[in-house]
Amino acid sequence: MPTTIPLGGNLKHSINTRQLTMIGIGGVIGAGLFVGSGKAIAAAGPGIILAYLLTGLVVILVMRMLAELSTTSPETGSFSSYASRELGPWAGLSVGWVYSYHWCVTVAFEAIAGGAIANQLCPALPTWAFALLFLSVLTGVNLAAVSSFARFEFWFALIKVTAIVVFIGIGVAAICGAFPDYTAPGTANLLGRGGLLPNGLAPLSAASLTVFFSYFGTELVTIAAGEAADPVHAVRASMRSVAGRILIFYVGSMLVVVTLLPWDSAEITESPYTAVLNQLGIPGARTIMNAIVLTAVLSCLNSGLYSASRMLFALAQRGEGPRPLGRVTRSGVPATGVLAAACAGFLAVAANYFLPTGAVFSFLLSSSGAVAVIVYLCICATYIASRRHRAAASAAPPVRMWGAAYLPHLILITLVGIVAGMAFGSDTRTPLALTAAVTTLAVAAGLLHQRHAAKAAAMIPAK
Repeated sequence: MPTTIPLGGNLKHSINTRQLTMIGIGGVIGAGLFVGSGKAIAAAGPGIILAYLLTGLVVILVMRMLAELSTTSPETGSFSSYASRELGPWAGLSVGWVYSYHWCVTVAFEAIAGGAIANQLCPALPTWAFALLFLSVLTGVNLAAVSSFARFEFWFALIKVTAIVVFIGIGVAAICGAFPDYTAPGTANLLGRGGLLPNGLAPLSAASLTVFFSYFGTELVTIAAGEAADPVHAVRASMRSVAGRILIFYVGSMLVVVTLLPWDSAEITESPYTAVLNQLGIPGARTIMNAIVLTAVLSCLNSGLYSASRMLFALAQRGEGPRPLGRVTRSGVPATGVLAAACAGFLAVAANYFLPTGAVFSFLLSSSGAVAVIVYLCICATYIASRRHRAAASAAPPVRMWGAAYLPHLILITLVGIVAGMAFGSDTRTPLALTAAVTTLAVAAGLLHQRHAAKAAAMIPAK
């Protein structure tokens, strides 16, 4: 039976509460908000606000469940460790490897995406060179110490938050008619071009699936909790503010966009934020937004290296992954895990230099595109099982799930409905099928591992 080292044994508790809270904020704001939201608006119309609001509510409740689990037992493996404990090693192994796979793919994609954006800002260097530079620097940051990752992520998140707050401030001023040389449109764009749902409910349902995945990353704060100086306080503070962040950053900024721009304008699909700034006559709008999106991409790359390496570390420590992934350097960094995650990016950079990468990237992204719903389903199932197991415990958890007797079950049913919606959507059917295939392989590996471990344990003579 594999030897299990105590989780977090040699990791350094170097992340302070302010940094962990900002990591949580950075996890919410991704490049998908700045760019990907345009297609959702074009499909659903102004009613996309409802999709962001209702989907955000589901994510808030899932994160509340995870916050209760995490503050009760802060661990680097987060939901994977809890699933292994509550549902069985097969569940923890499965969701841990699928999650790591997702972030390794993300590292590769974000490295190339960052290089492409930087090439637009500075055409003197090719995309692959920028990608190699970004990946090398951030790999070095993650190899140095966890405090280095936290500092970089803090500033990345601060830039993103500042950009969103400034954008919303400018937008509110324009809506109120206080922006110079601009006539406020009132409700003409919001209600006067076919209403909130100009194309009916069907496009809103399809757009909701896209919106759902844009929230993925909030769980990062519970993974980082294993290296926090005061994990219970930090996770509690960060998770309690998730609701406000979602309402302000996503719903607030989307409300500004659909109020100031016609939902069916050509510019909104490419980049709604750039389109708004252009509409208001902000000089250099495209360059400004490219720089902000580049920051979001680099933040995601940085988080991807961290998330994948810590999940691989936790898997190895539980005996559910190769032992070298569980080793740490003197500075408390699981260097093998960081390098394993970075390798995906370096392979992508090499492919970007030598070969056309469209088909490969398309497969990789599609095969990890529905991982969010797999993780959230696992969190719900783990929480429900955990609550049954802790029913006799007298101590109250530091963070409590609202409506714990019924809301987790309702959210679980909602997530199953989202999966069903993906199966019927033409754009989401392929990602669902490919992610299901990857997940099936992970579950099969988990079940085989659990059976092997049980047989090994049965062969050990009782003392």
